Amino acid sequence: MSVFAAPGAYDRAITVFSPDGRLFQVEYAMELVNRGATILGIRCSEGIVLGAEETVEPLEDAEYSWKIFKVDEHVGAAIVGLSSDARILIDQARVYAQSNRLTYDEPIDVEVVTKRICDIKQLYTQHAGVRPFGVSMIFGGVDKAGNRLLGTHPSGTYRGYKATALGAGRETVLSILKEEYREDMTLEDATKLAVKCLAKALEARQLPPRIKIAVISSATKKMEMLGDDRIESYVKELGLGK
Repeated sequence: MSVFAAPGAYDRAITVFSPDGRLFQVEYAMELVNRGATILGIRCSEGIVLGAEETVEPLEDAEYSWKIFKVDEHVGAAIVGLSSDARILIDQARVYAQSNRLTYDEPIDVEVVTKRICDIKQLYTQHAGVRPFGVSMIFGGVDKAGNRLLGTHPSGTYRGYKATALGAGRETVLSILKEEYREDMTLEDATKLAVKCLAKALEARQLPPRIKIAVISSATKKMEMLGDDRIESYVKELGLGK
């Protein structure tokens, strides 16, 4: 397609930059992410915490509402955006993780699996007839380099974080994290902080606290999903959701 396409073509073709150097389809994908359920990741001295809001309709089976996925024993991912796009990328991440174990007889590095997923995302920003993946993901895990937390963008970029958040409640969560996050937090303290952030983000939008939390301890290098009862106990302990 010609770079001299009509003005209206800039947001219809992923391969055409606008005159001010923007790819509108990527920006639209990010807008989808910004409107999605809030997710967060926290890295602390004892491991990684991943958290997500869960939106479940009254007649929906809660077991089929997923925002946090296990990629491998030591790696998890929280997703926000188009869940169908995320499902494909999670499946691919799991294939990479298992292929790495078969080939090298060791667990995959968190950054390696993140980079490979971002390679796929980037590929879908430079070919006509396709659209970007409408999903952002926070990968967290424990590998030989230590506790790792990385966030991805629909364009295919990724960055490392001490703590981060994405989705509709991002600003609320980040304001709390900037005030209360400490690198030397215990895993228990980081979990409570994650619950507080998500509960406050839901409260700001007048929604009840529906939260999922996963932790990956640096001691065990295994991902564990916390039960609803335990999360509810944290909510009550912190005096949230009233």
